[in-house]
Amino acid sequence: MSNTDLELMLRGYSLATAEILYRMPDHPNILQTFLWQEYDLFPKFPRLKKFLGFWVKNIDGPLHSVQIAHQKLIKPTEFRHINHEFVIQ
Repeated sequence: MSNTDLELMLRGYSLATAEILYRMPDHPNILQTFLWQEYDLFPKFPRLKKFLGFWVKNIDGPLHSVQIAHQKLIKPTEFRHINHEFVIQ
């Protein structure tokens, strides 16, 4: 986890995973799965909506369905800054 991930979580972002089912362009009866995972804001998911908008405009495989799961990994109330140093020998 990078510092930017922690900063996002402290600003209210949570880890969102979307399972995207889409139809194969050459074989429309076959469904393919694509997993998308990113930090996003619950419940509006602006990053996921932006990605799905890009998909619809630029990718040939038409969307069938999208399932979303999210989990807050850290809440602002769970994070405390401690001004102590512990030395372990």
